[in-house]
Amino acid sequence: MKLINKNANRRSFLKAGLFLAGGAAATTLLKPYNAIAVVPEEPKGEKPWYGIGIDIDKCIGCGSCAKSCKIENDVPMEPFFFRSWVEQYTILNDGSVKVESPNGGLDGFTQSVPDKDVFKSFFVPKMCNHCSKSPCTQVCPVGATFESPEGVVLIDEKYCIGCRYCIQACPYGCRYLHPKKKVADKCTLCYHRIKKGMQPACFANCPTGARIFGDLHDKKSELVRFLKDHTCMVLKPHMNTGAKLFYNSLSAEVR
Repeated sequence: MKLINKNANRRSFLKAGLFLAGGAAATTLLKPYNAIAVVPEEPKGEKPWYGIGIDIDKCIGCGSCAKSCKIENDVPMEPFFFRSWVEQYTILNDGSVKVESPNGGLDGFTQSVPDKDVFKSFFVPKMCNHCSKSPCTQVCPVGATFESPEGVVLIDEKYCIGCRYCIQACPYGCRYLHPKKKVADKCTLCYHRIKKGMQPACFANCPTGARIFGDLHDKKSELVRFLKDHTCMVLKPHMNTGAKLFYNSLSAEVR
């Protein structure tokens, strides 16, 4: 960008300002909000820094991820308590969008819209985004929710007072209050498994390979290759949470 000379007169300065503002506005109009997601700034050090990739084109809505998550992490089987779930997006011919997630996709899906009215339909798995600038860790008054050195957002049940601040702060709806423990609960990326070199349960049990887990520090990892080979996006990028859950083929209708 050309710098304005200090001796430029007022008219020249205003013309330059108007030109720049007009250019920015034109860019916004010509390029709607669909920029490629950028990996958040990585912390220094040699420890792994974990992230998540999901290929929507490969998700078949089988619910294996939700089932394995509940079993592995002893999540209550009642509806509305999920660390991982699946949503079905159906775009109708009239342009309207129907979003369904019966029992979190635990039992699979049945299309509720007549075929003749469906323009397209697809599945979107949801889980904690393990943000590098997570709102939940910022609002916790007692430090019960925190980020591990590997970039995994965790909850210390011994410190959690069940105030629900983190539940309200999460822009992705990924937290709930455990009905028995009365503490906040969410996806931990199966931290107990990854510390042993294993994959999270939902990734290990995905039959189509739609879920990719890996180290963002490792430029040869499957996850980094996935990000390089696909046009990936994060949910609600305007929130600037530093989300590390990246989606391929993310449609504008997904929120």
